[in-house]
Amino acid sequence: MPDTLVLDRPLPIAEARYNSTAWLGVLCLIATEGSLFAYLLFSYAYAVAQHGADFLPTLRPSFAYSLPGSVVLVSSSFVAMWGERGIRADRRGQALVGLGGAAAMGALFVVLELLEWRSESFTLSSRAYGSFFFTITGFHMAHVVVGVACLTAVTAWSALGYFGPRRHAHVANAVTYWHFVDVVWVFVFTAFYLAPYIA
Repeated sequence: MPDTLVLDRPLPIAEARYNSTAWLGVLCLIATEGSLFAYLLFSYAYAVAQHGADFLPTLRPSFAYSLPGSVVLVSSSFVAMWGERGIRADRRGQALVGLGGAAAMGALFVVLELLEWRSESFTLSSRAYGSFFFTITGFHMAHVVVGVACLTAVTAWSALGYFGPRRHAHVANAVTYWHFVDVVWVFVFTAFYLAPYIA
């Protein structure tokens, strides 16, 4: 068969990150979820603007759990990014420590946020502020739990050798989603923990 072309090179095993349908899916997910958070935070800001300082609780939110939680969550983005770089550079140990460490830091954030909820003097149904607080922080916590699950999955798959320099799109997608979760928390933290002290 003289017309047959044989190429002596390995076949591609995954689409490039920016051309993959998974990457576009992550972007669409981030756009959708980002819009939902924007609507929720806008509603909260509108309620505060309409009612002024009286809308806020008498006791301003404490930083006892929220500040350490914020530091842990924001730092976890850098740890996850470091882990992703380990995958690309074929350093499995770095990848496992980075991705697994970020997942553990996310789980620690959830624990700190639950302790924060427990320490509040208001409840979900006690007043409008409480409804906003628990709905928005709860919605964010649900995203953190999903992110922790994604990071845990890619950590396990990395340990099994499923990812490497030629195949790491799933890791990149999980880390991108994690960055989104962390950025959203910066807005939530500003709205509920910092803004009341300036209002």
